[in-house]
Amino acid sequence: MSAPLEIQENTILVILGASGDLAKKKLFPALFGLERRCLLPTDFKIVGFAPDEMTHDNFLSIIRSPINLESPRFAEQLEQFCQRCSYVSGHEGGEKSFRALRRRLEQLGTGKKEQNRLFYMALPPSIFTGMQEGLRKHCYSERGASRIIIEKPFGHDLESSRELQRALDPNWREDEIFRVDHYLGKEVVNNLLVLRFGNEIFGAIWNARHIDNIEISITESGGAEGRGSYFNGVGAIRDVMQNHLTQILALLTMERPRSFSAEDLCAEKARVLDWMLPIEYVNTIIGQYEKSEDGEKPAFKDEEDVPNDSRCATFCAAVGHIENERWAGIPFLLKAGKALNESLTEIKIHFKPSTNAAIFTTDPLASNTMTIRVQPSEGVFLSINTFVPSLTTQKTSAMDLDLTYHGREIPEAYEVLLLDALKGDKARSVRGDELDASWKIWTPLLHFLDDENAEVRPREYAYGSNGPEGLGEFIASYQNRKSKASEWGSDTGGSFREETSQTANSSLTTNTKDVPP
Repeated sequence: MSAPLEIQENTILVILGASGDLAKKKLFPALFGLERRCLLPTDFKIVGFAPDEMTHDNFLSIIRSPINLESPRFAEQLEQFCQRCSYVSGHEGGEKSFRALRRRLEQLGTGKKEQNRLFYMALPPSIFTGMQEGLRKHCYSERGASRIIIEKPFGHDLESSRELQRALDPNWREDEIFRVDHYLGKEVVNNLLVLRFGNEIFGAIWNARHIDNIEISITESGGAEGRGSYFNGVGAIRDVMQNHLTQILALLTMERPRSFSAEDLCAEKARVLDWMLPIEYVNTIIGQYEKSEDGEKPAFKDEEDVPNDSRCATFCAAVGHIENERWAGIPFLLKAGKALNESLTEIKIHFKPSTNAAIFTTDPLASNTMTIRVQPSEGVFLSINTFVPSLTTQKTSAMDLDLTYHGREIPEAYEVLLLDALKGDKARSVRGDELDASWKIWTPLLHFLDDENAEVRPREYAYGSNGPEGLGEFIASYQNRKSKASEWGSDTGGSFREETSQTANSSLTTNTKDVPP
């Protein structure tokens, strides 16, 4: 691993969109988390920038409102954190606002030879291009480092993503651009690299010879909930699959990097995504949620500003293939959706049946499965076969080797990513060639679904259900066979199996047929 980086002295973080939900709910609490952990230098400053006119006290109330003070010490640290913060109103718009921001930055840097400036774009995509141009012209640090931090979406298809990059190119170098995908800050996602490359027992079997199929699911129990207009223009594929899900897939399937440096990690992720074939419509199920069966939860089309003829996909299950030597022939089962029966982010690696199954005549053997739970209840669970303790029979059953994260303090994803940006570490940032490769996978499908002449209608499913009709059969056609449920009691990890059995229909585990060679 590369040597750890430190936050440079005289660093200022500017949050553009400081009055918005992202800043209130995620960024300020994450920065306070870094304060609590004593990771911020004494001279580190935060400047909020937004079109709202507000007093300094009003700005501090925005910062304080989401923070739960668990102890008197936290209250003291919060006051210390607030002393780092100030606000600049951009209500005048245009160059006047950028000049006002520049004056504040210069005031905070008085007497310093160098000043490092980071600009977090917590902004709607529609105004992003103009804002980054204004920052480069008026606020770029000529004596120190400058970095721009971008939230998804990075465009809405391959061409728009490239247009965004062309707008950035004259103003910012690639090493100054941090593209944030908050899933890359999650503890279990980061642990995929250690799990794969730090344990010899997995290295030898992480390939098509031993793995039957791999599932990655990102599901939400909530619907659009007041964001129907936004989501109608985005859909499940752009919102979750092209970015979060694809990044998890890249970490799961990439070759071993030469090091954990940003350059080596991003290069291997981009390389494996280049091997992935574009997703085809025939290998997908597209859905949109209707009212719940009891009528209490609304349909997507009942959301405000969602047209009655909306074809927005609030659910997508897709099968992809990576045609390189390691993964050729393996189906990757990818699922994401809203208004389902649970919120879950999970990876399931289904291994091929044991070649020794024939000697166990009393009971068929289950296929081994590794479950990597990203959220909630983070953990890694490996299902293995063993005998059920008995004096009279010799039955086999699946048992979980259980690595849970219960009781560990896990940093929030935005704490991890903000700290990376402050240090200048791009290992968890999305590089431009990665982004390009990801859009190549999904853009053909998106264009097909967006084409009004295609007359593609999403399948309806009830709010709170497992998903559209036919999902089980679709997934079953790509899998080997259902793993046998454990017959052991709760004293052998039964709590996890009970949770899994209750949600089995919502995950992608069903009876299947053999995958063709």
